[in-house]
Amino acid sequence: MSDSDNIQTVTVLSKTTWTPTLFSFTVTRPNSFKFTAGQFVRLGVNPSRLTYHLQNNSSESQAPNEDIYRAYSIVSSPYDEVLEFFSIVIPEGAFTSQLQHLQVGDELLLNTTPFGFLTLARYQEPLPKDLWLLATGTGLAPFLSMLQDLKTWEDYEYIILAYSARNEQELAYIERIKQLEEDFGGLVNNPAKLTFVPIVTREEVAGALSKRLPELLLNGELESFVGHKLSVAHSHVMLCGNPEMVEDTKETLKQMGLVMNRRGVGNIAVENYW
Repeated sequence: MSDSDNIQTVTVLSKTTWTPTLFSFTVTRPNSFKFTAGQFVRLGVNPSRLTYHLQNNSSESQAPNEDIYRAYSIVSSPYDEVLEFFSIVIPEGAFTSQLQHLQVGDELLLNTTPFGFLTLARYQEPLPKDLWLLATGTGLAPFLSMLQDLKTWEDYEYIILAYSARNEQELAYIERIKQLEEDFGGLVNNPAKLTFVPIVTREEVAGALSKRLPELLLNGELESFVGHKLSVAHSHVMLCGNPEMVEDTKETLKQMGLVMNRRGVGNIAVENYW
C-alpha cells in the first residue's frame, strides 16, 4: 500500500486560541483510524482548502497549491470520537503560517498511519509505581492523551505531570488537567494520584516553579515539590517538547542514575519527531 492510500480528508470542527502563537483544534475522526495514546500522525494542509486563503489570495502564485505535511501528537483519548491537536505558530513556517488561520469547516489531510513509540506499552511488566511526564509547550499533547486513557490510572500509583512554559499565558489546558483526576479517579479502585507541576521560566507565578527542568532535577526542587524521589527501581520518565529541553533533561536524568528505555527495559523514553 502506498502512502497516498492512507491519506484521508478531515474537517475542522473547532478551534481554541490560547495565545497569539498557540492554538488547538479538533477535526473529524475517520471511522477506521486507530492509535495508541502518545503516538503522532502527519497532518497535511493545502492552502487552496482553507477559507482564509480563499478570502485573502486572488492567485495561487501567492500560496502554492501543494500539500504540506507535519507531525502532530494527538491530544485526544484513543476512544474519542474526534481528534484534537495542539499547535505552535512558527513565524514564516510553510505549514503553521497556513494552519494558524484555520476556520471551522476547513479541510485538512490526515495520514492514518500512526507513528511513534512514546507509549506506555513500551515498558515491560512489572510496572514501577510512578510515572513522570515532563513537557514543554505543545509537547504536552501526548501526555494529555495518556491521561485520558483509563489504563494509565490503573497501572500506576503516582503520576507527575510537569509542564513548562515561558509565561503563565502559555500554560494551556490547565482547566482540563485539573479535571482529569476528578474524572478518572472514581472509575477504578485505588487510582493513581496525579500531581500537576506548573513551571514558568520567564516570570514569577504563584504556585509555579521557575527554573528549567534540568536544573529542577539537579537541585532536587522538582522531587521536593511532588514529594517523591526518582528511582531506577520504580520510576518511568517520559519527555516531549522543545528538542533542547528533551536532550538536556535526558542527560540530566542519566547523570542521576536513570537509564534509557531499550527493548522495554529502563526508565527514560523520549519523542524525537521534531
